[in-house]
Amino acid sequence: MPIELAAVEYGAGSPVAIQHGLFGSSRNWRSIAQHLAARHRVIAFDLRNHGASPWADGMSYSEMVEDLRASLRSRGIQRTALIGHSMGGKAAMLMALLHPEEVDRLVVVDIAPADNPPTLLGYIRAMRTVDLNGATRRSEADAQLAGAVPDPAERAFLLQNLIIGDKSARWRLNLEALERDFPKIVGFPDLSDDIVFCGPTLFVAGDRSNYIRREHEPAIRQRFPQARIIRIEGAGHWVHAERPQAFLETVAPFLAGAG
Repeated sequence: MPIELAAVEYGAGSPVAIQHGLFGSSRNWRSIAQHLAARHRVIAFDLRNHGASPWADGMSYSEMVEDLRASLRSRGIQRTALIGHSMGGKAAMLMALLHPEEVDRLVVVDIAPADNPPTLLGYIRAMRTVDLNGATRRSEADAQLAGAVPDPAERAFLLQNLIIGDKSARWRLNLEALERDFPKIVGFPDLSDDIVFCGPTLFVAGDRSNYIRREHEPAIRQRFPQARIIRIEGAGHWVHAERPQAFLETVAPFLAGAG
């Protein structure tokens, strides 16, 4: 059964739904959503097992698609533009491919319709081994993660998911489900060649990221024949956070119908 996703809404106008990536939440998109809300009704969702959304056993992309469809319908939205980053981008692609009549236009941020290396599985396992009993400060978890996640910025991103209580702490993420279904998260559903999305499509990649590589472009163009691929200079995987102005200058005109 699909679950009702938590979401934050901004603005009014033609709808734009935003789906974050693995370990993220709608909060990571607040600034972008607020800018887009000048012309759109923007709904930033927390995907299942993330943020304030309910936990569920599965993490397949087909389940994420049905969550999104149900959550849009409950808000009276039958057709929307979609923005999806990384894991959320794969869910957005599958939504457009399986239900093209419900997707006005599609923005895919730094991900391809292809398998990814399972490099982030170690992060999930490291988070699961953090001893949160009696933890009252984020720095305690940070110190335990440092060996497996040496980059302080990446640790800070992961630790946004830590809820500190009076006498204990817990993760917002359903880490057990993420680890169990990780092969599905890094994969992409196997679809017949005739399943395509012919609507306007924009792929936005960071030029310092390797999530959309040149060898992915034939698959992108086969599935999304109208796709344009834009690479933003100086950006890595978190394009919208690292180069927000360049991202908005690329995406906002596309959502308004320019291309």
